[in-house]
Amino acid sequence: MDIPPFQTAIPVFEELRGPRVLVRPYRTSDADDVYAAVEASRDHLRPWMPFADETADELRDWLAHAMARWLLREELPAGVWEAASGRYLGGSGLMIRDWRIGYFEIGYWLRADAEGKGYMAETVRLLTDYAFTSLGANRVEIRCDARNTRSSAVAERLGFVREGRLRNNAHAPDGLRDTLIFARTPDDPPMG
Repeated sequence: MDIPPFQTAIPVFEELRGPRVLVRPYRTSDADDVYAAVEASRDHLRPWMPFADETADELRDWLAHAMARWLLREELPAGVWEAASGRYLGGSGLMIRDWRIGYFEIGYWLRADAEGKGYMAETVRLLTDYAFTSLGANRVEIRCDARNTRSSAVAERLGFVREGRLRNNAHAPDGLRDTLIFARTPDDPPMG
């Protein structure tokens, strides 16, 4: 992809729609839905997500920053909604590692009662396809805590290649964690 002279001129999606999910950038009006999902899933999220104990005001502030990062094309944080009902399911998006070489990372989380239903696999597939077809990606990466078996299962299910394990590289609520690194490149077989 040719990078425009101004990063903010890079065209990005308004929404990605799959059979069961809708992925779109956050809006100010999403604050209550995001907070309710986190509130309902705090114990579930706490081992993996540093925002699990944030207050409503902290989450509103995070949302404002997420919207600014989107506008500046520093990151593309997005919410995930159930397409049929419009219910907020969790968050995902593309973290920009290097626009020039088309290097992106996908992060994600789901509210506890939405796990195990294939929503995140569908979301990651949409974002990965978008990165390769619309953004000229040469690498799409997923990183997760080595103990987060559900997160690593999404990457494995979609044919991301496990490239490594970084030992004791990040803080976790109970000490240090290992991080698994998965990636796809344009030469990989189609997603499973």
